[in-house]
Amino acid sequence: RSSKTCCNQFGRQCWIMLNIKNLEATIDNKHILRGLNLDIMPGEVHAIMGPNGSGKSTLANVLSGKNGYEIKGDISYNGKSLNELSTEERAQKGIFLAFQYPLEIPGVNTNIFLKTSLNAIRKAKGEKELDTLTFLKLIKEKALELGIDEKFLSRQLNVGFSGGEKKKNEILQMKLLQPKLSILDETDSGLDIDALRIVADGVNSYKNKDNAFLIITHYQRLLDYIKPDFIHVLSKGKIVKTGNAELGIELEKTGYSNLA
Repeated sequence: RSSKTCCNQFGRQCWIMLNIKNLEATIDNKHILRGLNLDIMPGEVHAIMGPNGSGKSTLANVLSGKNGYEIKGDISYNGKSLNELSTEERAQKGIFLAFQYPLEIPGVNTNIFLKTSLNAIRKAKGEKELDTLTFLKLIKEKALELGIDEKFLSRQLNVGFSGGEKKKNEILQMKLLQPKLSILDETDSGLDIDALRIVADGVNSYKNKDNAFLIITHYQRLLDYIKPDFIHVLSKGKIVKTGNAELGIELEKTGYSNLA
């Protein structure tokens, strides 16, 4: 756990899991994030909302360690800088990104992908790797919780999956890998109401006092099912407004046009 504590304007005083300080990000000579600051504590759910082009997906990519970005500022996770760590190293430390558009990987079996990912993280933690039978029992339990048909687990990763099936598969990965910080990048995009509820139930069932969520979304509808502790409005690469869950309802009515 981080050695750093805080008591900020919201009266929170606890361990800081994620500390983003003066974060700037540039890609292809385009300056996207412009001095972003954010603290996330264990047990909290934070939502990022904002207009198209405000930097929401860039923030998710930068936090997950995606290559190609020129970064300034600092990202600390449990008191240690992430700036020089690869995507794999961040995952091993408990950071998970659910993609807006999950990749299809032909030739890679879903079960094998999930087993390899889980055992890589267990190995990095010094834990014993799971054998095939133990893994299959575990993955079937997790799939059942999310209403995922077992036949999808034997198919190629995301190949031929509907948008909702891909998103449910991302949540399955999250529940299997048990990250401490889960970043959901527009997980609600393209979901019908039934799939949305399944995804939300998967997130809600995993929430606890020791993990945290950063949910990036355009719309209030996901936040009707996953109630955030804080909503932050991102505009032109900065957080320009922060509030509680009621802020999302307000934004549905007023939009973003009056924001800086």
